[in-house]
Amino acid sequence: MTTTLQQLNRDLAQVAEAASRSLVQVRSGRRSAGAGTVWHSDGLIVTNAHVVNSRELSVEMPNGTRFPARVLAHDRDRDLAALSVAATGLSTIPLGDSLGLRPGQWVVAIGHPWGVRGAVSAGIVIGTGTQWAELPHSGRELIAAGLPLRPGNSGGPLLDVQGRLVGINALIAGPHVAFAVPVHVAKAFLRETLLAREPVPVG
Repeated sequence: MTTTLQQLNRDLAQVAEAASRSLVQVRSGRRSAGAGTVWHSDGLIVTNAHVVNSRELSVEMPNGTRFPARVLAHDRDRDLAALSVAATGLSTIPLGDSLGLRPGQWVVAIGHPWGVRGAVSAGIVIGTGTQWAELPHSGRELIAAGLPLRPGNSGGPLLDVQGRLVGINALIAGPHVAFAVPVHVAKAFLRETLLAREPVPVG
């Protein structure tokens, strides 16, 4: 058992370290608004729609470099937004299988809770689907996980134990229950909204 836990410990640490290179901070003016996940190396970033609450957005990379950000797409119902920055060669996270997630599997969330850069939390999948009666917009497809999220985690990546992106962290429903938008929902959002590559007004 000890060997198994030690291996899990090493695996989760490696997952978090690799994914942190694709974690950005989304800023509204000078204030931190939340996190974002690099989706494409040429400056495409996915975050939550509720993070994008200003026209003066910027994105800060892990190395501290900051870029003005342009909103490409914004969907309040799915709580997703796509941003573009004038950067290339960014690190990305391999996409995982959110449809294959099962209760009891380990997942890792990364973000900036209360402004703490690159903080990591881990827990297990509670369930997936649309039946979340206690949540607003309960018909949304979400991943529920037993791990803590705080303000500043929104828009950051949810990862499986192989380090693949399975969700975009979105909201909490208690001290240790978090919800993420599944990566297959994010894929559909990008396919549907970025065909025209037109900026979407916010607010």
